[in-house]
Amino acid sequence: MATDKSTSPVDSIFAARTTVEQVEEGDTLAPKFDADGLIPCITTAADSGEVLMLGYMNAEALQRTIASGEAHYWSRSRQCLWRKGATSGLVQDVVELRIDDDQDAVWLRVRVAGSGESCHVGYRSCFYRSVEIGGPPGEPARLVFKEQQKSFDPKDVYGDAPNPTQL
Repeated sequence: MATDKSTSPVDSIFAARTTVEQVEEGDTLAPKFDADGLIPCITTAADSGEVLMLGYMNAEALQRTIASGEAHYWSRSRQCLWRKGATSGLVQDVVELRIDDDQDAVWLRVRVAGSGESCHVGYRSCFYRSVEIGGPPGEPARLVFKEQQKSFDPKDVYGDAPNPTQL
């Protein structure tokens, strides 16, 4: 379902950003969305602390996450709002939602339905490779797989749904 990245102020549960003190030390949520109406969101496993993914939220996704307790994101590749797990069943139940000091980044601690996978490629975490540090000069940086095998077969979970990765 395509939806606008913005949300009308009438529907907003967010406070206006009035002072630095209010933003940094206050008790009202006043998120700062970027020029595209988005805020980055790092998502980790509640039990292990493992980083599962980095996504983006628009105002509606953040509001729906707060209201429902399930993670919602704005898909930059598909240009639409999506509830994580709507297709795959790998729903992210929010255990805790934090905002950083200047309220321009979100951190979700989640429990994922099933055995905890979150990556559409089939790995547990979207961060399944590391970058080799100090490789040969002038050569492309090499990636090293940290997860040796996929947790699930994406075809079994997503069927013929289009891959969201854009070149």
